[in-house]
Amino acid sequence: MTQDSTPVIETKSTGLGTFGGVYTPSILTILGVIMYLRFGWVVGNVGLFGAWLIVTLAVSITFLTALSICSIATDRVVRVGGAYFMISRSLGIETGGAVGIPLYFAQALSVALYTIGFAESVVSAFGRFDQTYIALIVTIFVAVLALTSAELAIKAQYVIMAAIVLSLISLAFGSSLEPTQLEPWGTEGGESFWTVFAVFFPAVTGIMAGVNMSGDLREPTKAIPTGTLAAVGTGYLIYMALPFFLATRADASTLVEDPLVMQQIAFWGPAILLGVWGATLSSAIGSLLGAPRILQALARDGVLPRWLRFLGQGSGANDEPRLGTSVTLGVVMVAVVIGDLNLIAPVLTMFFLTTYLVLNIAAGVEGFLDSPSFRPIFAVHWSLSLLGALGCLGVMFLINPVATVVAGLIVAIIFLWIQRRELQSTWGDTRRGMWMVLLRTSLFQLGHPSDLRSWRPHMLVLSGSPMRRWGLIQLADSLNHNRGLFTIASVLPTGSRSVLQQQEMEKSINNYLRERGVRALVRVLTAPDAYAGVERLVEIYGLGPIMPDTVLIGDNASATNRDRYCALIQQLHQARRNIVIYHECPEPRPDRHRQIDVWWGGLHENGAFMLILAELLRDGIDWREAEIHLKLIAPDESAATMAQTNIDNLVLDLRIDAVTQVLVANGRSFDEILHQSSQQADRIILGMATPTDDFQTYYATVQKRLQGLPSTILVLAAPNFEFVKVLEK
Repeated sequence: MTQDSTPVIETKSTGLGTFGGVYTPSILTILGVIMYLRFGWVVGNVGLFGAWLIVTLAVSITFLTALSICSIATDRVVRVGGAYFMISRSLGIETGGAVGIPLYFAQALSVALYTIGFAESVVSAFGRFDQTYIALIVTIFVAVLALTSAELAIKAQYVIMAAIVLSLISLAFGSSLEPTQLEPWGTEGGESFWTVFAVFFPAVTGIMAGVNMSGDLREPTKAIPTGTLAAVGTGYLIYMALPFFLATRADASTLVEDPLVMQQIAFWGPAILLGVWGATLSSAIGSLLGAPRILQALARDGVLPRWLRFLGQGSGANDEPRLGTSVTLGVVMVAVVIGDLNLIAPVLTMFFLTTYLVLNIAAGVEGFLDSPSFRPIFAVHWSLSLLGALGCLGVMFLINPVATVVAGLIVAIIFLWIQRRELQSTWGDTRRGMWMVLLRTSLFQLGHPSDLRSWRPHMLVLSGSPMRRWGLIQLADSLNHNRGLFTIASVLPTGSRSVLQQQEMEKSINNYLRERGVRALVRVLTAPDAYAGVERLVEIYGLGPIMPDTVLIGDNASATNRDRYCALIQQLHQARRNIVIYHECPEPRPDRHRQIDVWWGGLHENGAFMLILAELLRDGIDWREAEIHLKLIAPDESAATMAQTNIDNLVLDLRIDAVTQVLVANGRSFDEILHQSSQQADRIILGMATPTDDFQTYYATVQKRLQGLPSTILVLAAPNFEFVKVLEK
């Protein structure tokens, strides 16, 4: 592999920053109409403490979803499409499309909801105007902003933000409307806690506004986490402060009955009206910026019908979806003319929450599978994502159970349409029958070209009797940690066991492994000798696409049959198998599980595979606290300085948590440096040379090198396998 293949983080020289591209649209969508027109009703029904509890519960769910978004966004560059892009790249294009298409319509029709709300407030304040015409004029104005430039639309939102800030300041410096008696938990006869919670929750669901702008961001992997979490935090502080002002300045009955009570208790009442208008306009702008970008991503990925593929085109240097914006404008104007969206508004809310739910599932699945390629800078434990998913599902049923079911059915129908699958009734009468259907489906799905993002080694462990070489099985289990497959193989002399006896022996080994907490496949066969048995296993063992791609074998320090051993290594390499040789230190020494030394020679050939094995080893429970020491030898000080810079940049780009160390040779041999530097390591990972005709002589030198070292893993990567792509973003 050449140096050009080294992965780098893609950044754009132009585009929106964190504040303008993520924080501004997110916080303006969070501080929306519900804050102005329904927060007083919330406080009046459940009291000050009840309002604080509702805000905390609602923001907790949003915060968990934001953590999941941050986890996915810092593992890969999030391109145009925002939530759709994240879901489709984690759970597949079918799931992404099934969520993305309803999300697009939810975003588009939300524009109509916001502009109609703006028109209603104008008519209420001034009268003499036609609500539909005002809504259409405002819609066209917002669309012109979006069509002209996303950056111009963001700048317009700065003015709106100023209006909202002014309204909040005016509210903070306002005065009491009437003598009040503080109600910690509300008055008798008010709405129930969960009814009020369901009304308030949509007020904190604005975190996708910034994510939808991912394609226009300068550095999305930095902007999305920082901007999203900052918006959630700011919204939480404001929502915790407002109930205090409301509860101490107006009576509970007034808070419940007067939607614009904030205007009466504010220092300057018209500022609240400006805030309401600003909230509706900012939400409309955010939705009209996000919807066409989702449509653009759907078209580019081929999710939409072929005759709609033109919607994937972008315009200008920033690749803005002007065609998609024009189509979205048409959808919005039709909805505005219809005017009554009350029947479908709950379903739209469900689509947003469904998106949050699936995003949490996507992050949870990625974290649970713990694939070597999933290494987010902002790591979140999968259980938090699962908790966020459960919270979203619970809130959906609390808000509207019927709308939840309708939204779920629509998503399922779109999923089946994208998959173009036919439902077939092939259920068996027992659980085994269902597992066989799933196994058959899985095998045929795995028959497609493999995806390097989800790759992990499928090992064939040549341990013989598990009791005699338990270290090999421990190493395989540490690399696997119940996420992949590995097979423990034993080769017996020909005629020593019948087929039935071999099966009984496999059961016995399985029981032995299960008692020690190891889940592995077991294979026992007979052959004239062990080497012939291994060759046969590599040639025939497997089921369809499930074939071992990595052979784990013990070290052979004896010179007696070294020629056969080296010939086997050559044959395995020619068969395009990865080879891992484990040399256990014969001298007993404490295994602290603290340090893994990787002797680095670059990403080409063995380098990427060595890093993957080190990461897999550290992901195991026993090695979780270990440090990976990435070591490189340079001939002199000047070369060492340059090498240190390069290796530090590489570790940063690959998101590998490792301690880098460049050692200066100063005339010393590699073996001398190795023994001096890695004496305190708990595991050493070394690369091996490609087998040649003189491989037996080379392996003899390796044996001398290993003497006196801690337990060492020798690595020989399969030829032409692009391990570097497993490490790339």
